Amino acid sequence: MIRTLACTLALAATLPVLSTQAQDAPPQMSPEEATMMAAYQKAGTPGTQHAQLAKTAGTYDLAIKSWNAPGAPPVASTGTATRSMVLGGRVMVEDMQSEMYGQPFTGHGMHGYDNVTGKHWSTWNDSMSTGLMVANGTCDEAGACTFTGSWNDPVSKAEVSARMTTQWTSPTVEVFEMHGPGPDGKEMKMMEITYTKR
Repeated sequence: MIRTLACTLALAATLPVLSTQAQDAPPQMSPEEATMMAAYQKAGTPGTQHAQLAKTAGTYDLAIKSWNAPGAPPVASTGTATRSMVLGGRVMVEDMQSEMYGQPFTGHGMHGYDNVTGKHWSTWNDSMSTGLMVANGTCDEAGACTFTGSWNDPVSKAEVSARMTTQWTSPTVEVFEMHGPGPDGKEMKMMEITYTKR
């Protein structure tokens, strides 16, 4: 017991010294570690693309149209969405509230730009699924984007791919479209959402 107490007191006495040394002289990195650190800092620094995303933050009114088959009349609904930047301006988060076929519908999306790959990416979760849609694509300087994404269909259990586009038709209006396989397997327009910024 006495030996243990003595060791504890000796360790406690050295901690302030070690702490002071750590503050005064941080450990030197090897050239390899310095290169690795620089790569991570570059990958994690928000840039022009992230600033462009930040400009779209705000609250939106939504006009939604959904198609079940080519040529069929769309099912229309309305909703709202809020967009905000998180993680120090690195990722855009969108939270959506609406209804789908008479049922309450909520969705949660994320949109970012990967400095490493040079590609935009997005994810989507909603209250009609427990799965995740992941998409990758490109956006131009005007904010028009084209993505390709996939999710697991609850009926067929197979992976379904879709093409999604967004474009700003005015400084406050953005139109989102999703095109995916129809009943005959050919691509059809599945959804259109018009975002009007308040």
